[in-house]
Amino acid sequence: MTQSLDQAMRAFEPALPLGVAYSGGADSTALLLACAERWPGGVLAVHVNHGLQAAAPAFEQHCRDTCARWNVPLHVERVNAQPAPGQSPEDAARIARYKAFDALGHITYAQGAIQSIALAQHADDQVETMLLALSRGAGMAGLSGMPRQWQRAGLTFHRPLLQVSGKSLRTWLAERGESYVEDPTNADIGYTRNHIRARVMPALDAVFPQFRDTFGRSAQHAGQAQALLEELATEDWASVVQNDTSQPMIRSLQRLSAARQGNLIRYWLKSQFGEIPQAAQLSELLRQIQACTTRGHRIHLKVGSGYVQRMGSALVWTNAPQ
Repeated sequence: MTQSLDQAMRAFEPALPLGVAYSGGADSTALLLACAERWPGGVLAVHVNHGLQAAAPAFEQHCRDTCARWNVPLHVERVNAQPAPGQSPEDAARIARYKAFDALGHITYAQGAIQSIALAQHADDQVETMLLALSRGAGMAGLSGMPRQWQRAGLTFHRPLLQVSGKSLRTWLAERGESYVEDPTNADIGYTRNHIRARVMPALDAVFPQFRDTFGRSAQHAGQAQALLEELATEDWASVVQNDTSQPMIRSLQRLSAARQGNLIRYWLKSQFGEIPQAAQLSELLRQIQACTTRGHRIHLKVGSGYVQRMGSALVWTNAPQ
């Protein structure tokens, strides 16, 4: 069920000291102020300057001024978020941002080393993420949306506002007379997420006023289903690998149903190599596995950024040039 910010904060119990990602926008402003009020002296604001906009220096200065007024310490990370060829600006910025967050585990201030990081994505962001996943034909992992909590680089990351609407955050700030910056790129509907926010979300609100709650429940159901798939994959993994080679054996794979083969292959590629196969790639690989009944049968398929190959009686994945 959708919550108020105050309700969400009462349920939020991170390990302190806490770093709060602070862009200067409405969402992160509300989260930072709420955290600073609840844990005075135990919060560090973290501003990542991506250097992608002319307004970036003004955003940083706004964050400095606000933190000085609130008496909240601020750490600024300047990163190079220029996208590589073929990479979207959003992905490049996200990767650079998380690299900056990773470094926070080595940062100490008056209260000691940072233990947790809080991010301000809220209920509307979760719906947008799920709609994007649906548009790509995603499976359970994608339809699970953004996780509420996870571990990375020795830190615990939290999204405590996933049941709070963006509108309620702005109302909360207005009641306190707090200002925030508006990112001009948020109005550019050339970005798919912005298009969803500007056109699709108002339509959903008009027809299904409770859509934030129902989408949130669907994300939780998908997350539970994904957890079961991962449990099944770890059990199957133990039965198909050869000793400690981390190479799935073809005959052992063939004894599994097609659905379990696909689940296990996805688990193998993601857990071992960080690769997610396209649906067509996985379908062809499963066909080749079933057809592999002779010693001379060759498997050599493009999967993700590399290749799955047959090596003797096992499958291997490599990103070496072919």
